[in-house]
Amino acid sequence: MNIYVSNLSFNVQDEDLRGFFTEYGEVSSAKVIMDKFTNQSRGFGFVEMPDSAAAKKAITELDNATVEGRNIKVMEAKPKEDRPARSNNFRSNNGGGGGYNKNRY
Repeated sequence: MNIYVSNLSFNVQDEDLRGFFTEYGEVSSAKVIMDKFTNQSRGFGFVEMPDSAAAKKAITELDNATVEGRNIKVMEAKPKEDRPARSNNFRSNNGGGGGYNKNRY
């Protein structure tokens, strides 16, 4: 089962995240998501646990737990295709852009 963990301290590393879940069962992967420009934590991550029963127990017990002074949120990760697509096209509404005296001539 893939687990989403949010509100992590920016000091939490992959190994720390793995450590939070290993007492509940086998962890096949643990990844804190890093900002690609600053290479600092974005404050969330994913944990993969092969045993669904252990994963559900970890979710129940770790949700709202305090880690480094922050209450973390732990839930089953949703597949990407279930989320609406985000539009990064800034000109989609009104054509956008333009400059000073755009319609002068």
